[in-house]
Amino acid sequence: MDYKLVSNIKENIYMETPNMVFTKHHKDLVKEGEQWMKTTAESCSITAALIVTIVFAAAITVLGGSNQETGIPVFEKEVAFVIFAVSDAISLFTAATALLVFLSILTTRFAEKDFLVSLPRRLIIGLCC
Repeated sequence: MDYKLVSNIKENIYMETPNMVFTKHHKDLVKEGEQWMKTTAESCSITAALIVTIVFAAAITVLGGSNQETGIPVFEKEVAFVIFAVSDAISLFTAATALLVFLSILTTRFAEKDFLVSLPRRLIIGLCC
């Protein structure tokens, strides 16, 4: 917040803008933030990939089997089966979304300005999915 207020002030006696001074004094902070963000995204993407694998396996396996003649699931008309199928589809969608968001964090360029809005937003979206 203070940085935004000071950024409109003119250069100092060394002809450095507030942005240049901030970058010079906080270059290690960007590297530490990049390392933390990559470690977190890697851990979460592994977890999301495992969840996608399990949910996909549950989605293609028909609960209760299917009728040999028609191929229609035996429990097609049961409410519990429909609830399971819908919740499984939602789980697959959200886990795949989280995986893609975490992969987008890993492939970003980690610029200074990305740490202000872009990267925190991606991390929150990935964790909420």
